[in-house]
Amino acid sequence: MATPRISSPIRVSRAPRITSPAATAEALKGRFVAQTPTTAHTVKSFDSDLETIRSLISQMGGLAEAQIAGAIDALMRRDADAAMKVVAQDAAIDTLEAEVEKLAVATIALRAPLADDLREIIAGLKMSALLERIGDYAKNIAKRASTLAQAQPVQPVVIIPEMGRAAAAMVRDALDAYVDRDAELAEAVMARDAVVDDFYNSLFRSLLTYMMENPHHITPSAHLLFIAKNLERIGDHATNIAELVTFSVTGEHAAERAKADDTAFVTTPQG
Repeated sequence: MATPRISSPIRVSRAPRITSPAATAEALKGRFVAQTPTTAHTVKSFDSDLETIRSLISQMGGLAEAQIAGAIDALMRRDADAAMKVVAQDAAIDTLEAEVEKLAVATIALRAPLADDLREIIAGLKMSALLERIGDYAKNIAKRASTLAQAQPVQPVVIIPEMGRAAAAMVRDALDAYVDRDAELAEAVMARDAVVDDFYNSLFRSLLTYMMENPHHITPSAHLLFIAKNLERIGDHATNIAELVTFSVTGEHAAERAKADDTAFVTTPQG
C-alpha cells in the first residue's frame, strides 16, 4: 500500500483562511504559506522537475530491464550479433543518468526542496547511478555472451535464464515501488534478493564441479561464472533501489540485511 506523501511547506495547494488570532500566530510561524503568483509558479515548476526526474528514472529502469533480457536471450541463442546490439544500447542509459544528475542538482539549488521532496530527489539521484551500474552489468553479460557464442556450450548455463528473470523482475518491481511510493512493495523486493543469491550459490558450485571434471571447459565456465556474478550484483542493486524507496517514502533507512551469498566460504575438495 502506498504511503501518503508529506510535502514541503511551499507546496501547499491553496492558502487557508485565517479566522482567529491563534491561526494568525501559526501563519507567522510559517506553518501556512499563502500562494502568490510567484509561489504558484515555483510550485508548478518544482512539480514539473520532480515529474521529469521520475520519468527519466522510469525510462532508465525500462532500458536496463530490456538490456538484461536481451543479454540473456543472446547468451542462450548463442547470437553474437544480438549480444553486441545490447552492448551498444548501454549508451542510452548513460545519457539518461547524466540528465537526471543535471536536473536533480539544479532542482536542489534553485527550488530548495524540503521534507519528502528533498528525500525523493536525493533518492532519485542515487537510483540513477544504481541503474547505470545495472546497465553496465547487462552490457558485461552481453560481451561475455558474444565470446561464449564462439565456444563449446557449457552445461550449467541452463540455470542462467531463471536467474536473469528473477533479477530483472526485482529491477522492475523496485521501479514500480518508486513510481507508486509503495514501501510495502519495496520491502518485498528486498526479501527476494535471497532468491537471486541462492541461484548464484547453486551455479557457483555447479561450475566449480564442472571445471574440475572438464578442464578443457575452464575458459567458457569462467565467463559463465562472471555472468552469474553480474546477475547477482544486479539483484543487489535492485535491493539498494528498494531501500532508497523505503527511505524516500518513510524517512527511515531499511534495516541492514544479511546476504545469502556464501560462495566466499567455498573450498576446493581435496582429492
